[in-house]
Amino acid sequence: MTVRQIEGGHGTVVDVLRAAAQVNGDVEAYVEPATPERPREALTFAGWDRAADGVAGLLAASGVGRGDVVCLVLPSSIAYAVCYAAALRLGAITSGINVRLGAAEARSIVERTRPAVTVFDDGLDVPGGPVGTVLRRSDVTASYGGPPPASLPELDPTDPVAVVWTSGTTGLPKGAVFDHTRLAAVAAGTDVLSAPGDRRLSPLPFAHVGFMTRPWDEIAHGVTTVLTPTPWRAADALAILEAERITVAQGVPTQWALMLAHPDLERTDTSSLRVAGTGASRVPPELVAAIRERLGVPVIVRYTSTEASLGTGTVPGDPDEVVATTVGRPVPGVELSLRDDDGRPVGAGEVGRVHLRSAAVMRGYWGGPPTGPGDGGLVLDRTATSAVLAADGWLTTGDFGRLDGAGNLCLVGRANELYIRGGYNVYPAEVEPVVTTHPAIAEAAVVGVPDPVLGEIGVAFVVLAGGGDGGGSPAGDAGRLLAEVRAAVGETLADYKAPDRLVVVDALPLTSMMKVDKRALADRWQAEAGERPTGAAGPTGPMGPTGGTGGTGEQVTEAETARSRA
Repeated sequence: MTVRQIEGGHGTVVDVLRAAAQVNGDVEAYVEPATPERPREALTFAGWDRAADGVAGLLAASGVGRGDVVCLVLPSSIAYAVCYAAALRLGAITSGINVRLGAAEARSIVERTRPAVTVFDDGLDVPGGPVGTVLRRSDVTASYGGPPPASLPELDPTDPVAVVWTSGTTGLPKGAVFDHTRLAAVAAGTDVLSAPGDRRLSPLPFAHVGFMTRPWDEIAHGVTTVLTPTPWRAADALAILEAERITVAQGVPTQWALMLAHPDLERTDTSSLRVAGTGASRVPPELVAAIRERLGVPVIVRYTSTEASLGTGTVPGDPDEVVATTVGRPVPGVELSLRDDDGRPVGAGEVGRVHLRSAAVMRGYWGGPPTGPGDGGLVLDRTATSAVLAADGWLTTGDFGRLDGAGNLCLVGRANELYIRGGYNVYPAEVEPVVTTHPAIAEAAVVGVPDPVLGEIGVAFVVLAGGGDGGGSPAGDAGRLLAEVRAAVGETLADYKAPDRLVVVDALPLTSMMKVDKRALADRWQAEAGERPTGAAGPTGPMGPTGGTGGTGEQVTEAETARSRA
């Protein structure tokens, strides 16, 4: 089937979907693959447009109008996409609430958005709080063929359309607000990840910025979004790659490693693939090479933040080492600047805070229910917004990085993960890939914890290769393993960046956005402080003249292991 790209001349996402329903009406917009519990389900662009009209009628009858908020407490699904499109044509603002969020996080979102309607998945409990009119997923699906609203409002490209919530790893989530113009800018900067007729498999939850700001791009390119069943399994992902003729497959490094190691790969037809995407954490060079060689497609990495929506990326043809150690160069339409604490650009090769500027950057942080419809009624949290978004459009991210000789961005850590050991800044993202070069370690996360001597020290939480517990293996002696890790780090990085403690865990905890939950690891260290032997809380030894330990830090020799209680 020939898929046509929808060209310019449209002011809103609603306009683009109406056009797609005409020229790509028979193209599948969404597919929910078959599982043992249910058959395959698909929705074409024409069907999506029609279903959105019916659900818009239901929402309008439930009191939703221009400028109102609709909260979606739904898993990634066709129903989620239909609700989003329905709210768009009413001029309403969609706030997705990840079903994995904790009760306090979810409650804080509904309290701040005061939705007119909240759509819950069937079977989910309705929490306390101002959730507005409650609709169920089954109510939504039953209205796909229902009557559309009697009238629809005149929309403006600057109307807010979505609130995307940050992961909340350092407090309650903040809501980044986007309008139609921002979604159009995202479509213009997606580059190699979108081509007319792509069939894309992505594990991202629909409440994530990777979905909420992409509808214009996916509609305009006639992209079919194939949903990844949950819980994720390598065998399922491989079966879907073949059955759905996937052209763009995305996953975090761990998922790719599991797929490559699965015996089904040898008999899976992956010839439809044209690109493999990854991100969220560093990917070892050998994994990049394995993906490229075994699947026969280029591997690319993308980087952004919730607030920026667009950022940087590698491109097909970049060497494996570039894909593994950098996040590439700014994508079309994005400007990048690295700055020090005073806002001055840093020199070549120096570490600075990452700043991004583009037409896709958020309007600002959500400040409360709108005071009226459209752009004029939008309420932003001016204090929180001005702390990260300057009047000239530059966004201060939470990440630190430096540029290599080719202008590729090398991330070294996040502001909320940075710890100061004896007066020296340590970025865990620099240390973790060196820790995982040890053959006994499969995964690692480094966090800073309080120390009475050095202020803070680094603790490496590690998952052993092969699922071992350390007994009877080269990694069994925790002190020896720590010494070997410290030696490896010292060969590559400054000695003060080597972790001071080592904790073996069965698995690293993840946030609702599938990132390592470092706050949970730090909390665990503090909670178990009383169980550790006297003197194990931190290193001892003479302090060097700059506030760090003297010499090579060899006086730090204590180590301990603990099994995960998760």
